[in-house]
Amino acid sequence: MKTFLHLLGLVRPYWRRMLLAVLLGFLTVGSNIGLLTTSAYLIARAALHPPVLNLMVAIVGVRFFGIARAVFRYLERYVSHDVTFRLLSQIRVWFYRALEPLAPARLMQYRSGDLLNRIVADVDILKNFYLRVLAPPLVALLILLVACVWLAHYEPKLACLLLAFFLLAGVAVPLGIKYLGRGLGRRLVQVKSELNAHLVDSIQGMTEVLAFGQATRQQTRVAGLSRELLGLQQRLAAISGLANALTGLAMNLAMWSALVVTIPLVSAGKLPGVYLAMLVLGILSSFEAAAPLPLALHHLEESLTAARRLFEITDAKPPVADPVTPSPVPRGYDLCIKDLRFRYSPDTPWILDGLNLTVPTGGRVAIVGPSGAGKSTLVNLLLRFWDYRSGEIYLGGHSIKAYHPEVLRRLVGVVTQRTHLFNATIRENLLLARPEAGEEEMIQAARQASIHDFIQSLPRGYDTYVGEGGCKLSGGQRQRLAIARALLKNAPILILDEATTGLDPVTEREVMEAIYRLMEGRTTLVITHRPVGLEKMDQILVLDQGRF
Repeated sequence: MKTFLHLLGLVRPYWRRMLLAVLLGFLTVGSNIGLLTTSAYLIARAALHPPVLNLMVAIVGVRFFGIARAVFRYLERYVSHDVTFRLLSQIRVWFYRALEPLAPARLMQYRSGDLLNRIVADVDILKNFYLRVLAPPLVALLILLVACVWLAHYEPKLACLLLAFFLLAGVAVPLGIKYLGRGLGRRLVQVKSELNAHLVDSIQGMTEVLAFGQATRQQTRVAGLSRELLGLQQRLAAISGLANALTGLAMNLAMWSALVVTIPLVSAGKLPGVYLAMLVLGILSSFEAAAPLPLALHHLEESLTAARRLFEITDAKPPVADPVTPSPVPRGYDLCIKDLRFRYSPDTPWILDGLNLTVPTGGRVAIVGPSGAGKSTLVNLLLRFWDYRSGEIYLGGHSIKAYHPEVLRRLVGVVTQRTHLFNATIRENLLLARPEAGEEEMIQAARQASIHDFIQSLPRGYDTYVGEGGCKLSGGQRQRLAIARALLKNAPILILDEATTGLDPVTEREVMEAIYRLMEGRTTLVITHRPVGLEKMDQILVLDQGRF
């Protein structure tokens, strides 16, 4: 129930549009009922050869309902899909906004393919929540009420008959279908998610999979998930077919029962014969509103499962809390670390255990240590990707906890050992650092990072696409692009975390010379596991067992 209410809260901004779509759906089905009943009455009345003028109202009614049905159907489809797509757009933006503050600390337990599936496939499933869960029962209820009142005007038994068979088709059949397909919607979402995540992992790691001879194992896993998904879809198709058959059975039983009730009334003269076909077809056409109901509970289960997967992430508490007061203005760009201690969980050893460090504005400090010594952890704390509990870090005379994370990160330029490039052009990847930068500034940054000549050698230059994660570039080329991006950002604080990884010795020297020029007047931390090219540092500290 909590998930259902949460979903209703998401659709609340569009309730007026949704009610309009429900009204249009009601008018569409109502027009269909009016078309069939008026046509039946016209044919029956015309068989008695009355004056043509006596048929004019029925003739106009047939034309009106015929046109109205098409118009209302179009408007209903337009409005319902418009509001659905607006809702999906809002949910995707809402999910991304909730996802962003959780990175990377709260997202490390999720596979990239799983996150992709949640923001794409799971959100897409939620379109059924309005189209096939909320709207159809409301339309069916309105049709049932109006049809029962209309039938009771002629014969109360017909209204009771319609009510009984409508409840059979709209309540009993859906409950039976839900029982037969219990857990099906939930398992469908889970298998789709697992399959998509596995495919993304396999594609991203294709080189390693082939290199280590694991292609057959991956294919077997994908084939197994595909077979399970196919089996679930076949089961859903069978249940859907059964639902349609049972709804059709209830509809036809209602029609035959109506004939059984009305024919004696006509024979006894209690009901004019011209109304016989009209009433029977009115009951028959009313079941158009009941047709979507048998699978509504299945779609509800599927939507709730997808929603729970989204809320599992969005309800998570961000690892870093924003300060309630505005960010202070730094009095400088010096860094001061006092008695800093940090570990990722209470049952793990301390990664950083009592660090103390002071870097004055414009100072240059290199931190050297083996892999796993905690160098990258220190960077993550400086950027507030994680929050420390013991000790303090000051920037410009203020605790970094006093700065809003976005404000803090605008002051820091970072090049890490794992450079992520988006599947976009080189230009777009560079301008990510500073979108308002001009062409000359971008080219100058690329020159300083010794990547401009390579870019110019490409057929499309800066408009060349780099592929997913920069797969079209070598490791060294990706690092130089990352350095150019940091140069373009022109932040007062510079952090280089294994920035020259993957570069050959000659290029490494060239890049380090460019970095030295960039360091002028900037507070700089160079983090590396190799004490190479660090002659111009003010200090070189060795990080060992969480201490300097």
